Amino acid sequence: MRVSTLTQGPGPRTNGGALLYFAYTALIDPDRMAAVSPDATFEFIAHLSDWGLSFPIEGNGWAGDLPSAVQEPGSIVWGVVFSVPDADRPKVEAAEFAEGRTPRELDAIDRTGQRHAITAYVADPSTANSGEPSRSYVAIMLNGSRHWRLPAGWIVSLEDHLGSEF
Repeated sequence: MRVSTLTQGPGPRTNGGALLYFAYTALIDPDRMAAVSPDATFEFIAHLSDWGLSFPIEGNGWAGDLPSAVQEPGSIVWGVVFSVPDADRPKVEAAEFAEGRTPRELDAIDRTGQRHAITAYVADPSTANSGEPSRSYVAIMLNGSRHWRLPAGWIVSLEDHLGSEF
């Protein structure tokens, strides 16, 4: 599967020069990622240790608030890593910026325990208060997480944000 993304500039890179982008929000859904960045390539499943999921971003058109990873000892955020060619980077950045997240270089751990330098997009830490999640947005994240077969505990945590009728 190919899916494109991000702009010339800093950030962890593959040997070929593409940016390693950690998707855990709506762009984890393969159809949404392909719509934003058709040339990005899936690399591996990974998680951020000592980061949790919060909903601190005002919904901007979504019914409810949007997610961000926030530093939280003992927690984990699961996602997938894409390599994003420089030519496609502006589209991914625009999608993340529009939702209130900015880039941050972090270490993600793959399923074999290997650490990888990646770029994840997170909200400003000063917006740490978690609001009521947008159910439609979380449903997109859930669809992508199921597609990539992320761990059952992560799937259940997303389902919990949707309530009992989902």
